[in-house]
Amino acid sequence: MAQVADRRKAEKKEELVERLVHINRVAKTVKGGRNMSFAAVVVVGDQKGRVGFGSGKATEVPDAITKATNEAKKNMVRIPLREGRTLHHDVKGVFGAGKVILRTAPAGTGVIAGGPMRAIFEALGVQDVVAKSLGSNNPYNMIKATFNALQSINSPRMVAAKRGKKVGDIVSRRENSSNVKMEKEEA
Repeated sequence: MAQVADRRKAEKKEELVERLVHINRVAKTVKGGRNMSFAAVVVVGDQKGRVGFGSGKATEVPDAITKATNEAKKNMVRIPLREGRTLHHDVKGVFGAGKVILRTAPAGTGVIAGGPMRAIFEALGVQDVVAKSLGSNNPYNMIKATFNALQSINSPRMVAAKRGKKVGDIVSRRENSSNVKMEKEEA
């Protein structure tokens, strides 16, 4: 019983941002006529690097949103962010016909993204990013393609762990290679 109470307290402390992305009215034709129901897509995040999405379907809109929110909370993933404000590197994501390109941006750029991607970045806590959707503009495919891209991001710490090196070795190499390029351009 004590564990359940502790878990509830932790959930209350954890401030989650919920963004309703899309509501769709669905009609199923049956013998007596049409059954109307609603499908909702929701994105949930803590604005500190955790985000999730979910979809729910019910006969009433609030019920559909509640189901989607609960699913989104269950499916939250952690995304590494650089300086807590942008992505570590440019990345592409694909799901079905939905294709997205996410690019890092300097401080002060803001979130340049549309529709479902904007909701994801706001819930995630990204402050500077440039994103472009290519292909399908279906919100489900755009969200899944964006999550595909976000989950393929590697932080320098993750790369160092895979290679068995220190973070400083990997980061300093990147800076040295850019300095060498600059020296060649000046010459």
